[in-house]
Amino acid sequence: MGKDLTILYRGPLASCDYDCPYCPFAKRRDSGDRLRADRAALERFTAWAAAQTGDRLSVLFTPWGEGLVRSWYRRALVELSRLPHIERVAVQTNLSGRTGWLSEADRDKVALWCTYHPGQTPYERFLGRIRELADLGVRHSVGIVGLGEHLEEARRLRAALPPEVYLWVNAAEGHTYTDEEADRWTALDPLFPYSRHPHRSAGLPCRTGDSVISVDGDGTVRRCHFVRAELGNLYDGSYRSSLGPRGCPLEVCDCHIGYVHLETLPLYDVFAGGVLERIPARPVRAPAPDGLAHPRPGRRLLPYVSR
Repeated sequence: MGKDLTILYRGPLASCDYDCPYCPFAKRRDSGDRLRADRAALERFTAWAAAQTGDRLSVLFTPWGEGLVRSWYRRALVELSRLPHIERVAVQTNLSGRTGWLSEADRDKVALWCTYHPGQTPYERFLGRIRELADLGVRHSVGIVGLGEHLEEARRLRAALPPEVYLWVNAAEGHTYTDEEADRWTALDPLFPYSRHPHRSAGLPCRTGDSVISVDGDGTVRRCHFVRAELGNLYDGSYRSSLGPRGCPLEVCDCHIGYVHLETLPLYDVFAGGVLERIPARPVRAPAPDGLAHPRPGRRLLPYVSR
């Protein structure tokens, strides 16, 4: 029996062409051997995904570095988008590279999660890339890290983007926001309150480990990027017997690609049809709740399960 499965893939790639001070992988260079290993790992994963015709797959590439400057990531998105059993294929990117190659993809399935990094690329160049995506008809969201020095650039970007393009704001790691600061960011991204605070997750039901998994370059399967316990291996199929509902073993979850899958949050409804690329189902105009996760009435805690 086929399964609907969302896969977060992260291979060995850790190099980036940007030098963001808030990122540990800024301006990191991968060796030739590491790049070849990353390419081989991605091609193996793509071949595996292509062969899973009995399942319905959605794939989000979440490289530590910038993937789209590498030909093998561009090719993987194009090839996967054309397969009938692939529901969506998306990638997180700084959008520093060209976009014309996307004309070869199925634009009903391919999508980009784009981050603007002020000081790393000229504003007009980034905005030009976004306009290219719009002209190509490629689904995309646009976002920025919520640092004070980025606020005016974020306002400028929001004013330039079409109203239907969602501008998301990620809370800066380790930063505590005053209510006044949070209000400024919420005026740009009404969903910012979900990012502002970590979400209680211990024992709470989460789709990861059941309908969502994380896969690394060796094929090791985990429930998500943030829980190290292994569920098996993708390529020998051993992970399948480990899939099932389970409570989160961590105290809190503070990253969107993690907490979006918590069943105690309404984000699957908010992003219906656009969970991977972070595109809300409807325009977001009103402030969200406080962003703190509270169990729904009658929702039982699930046991901690490491496998």
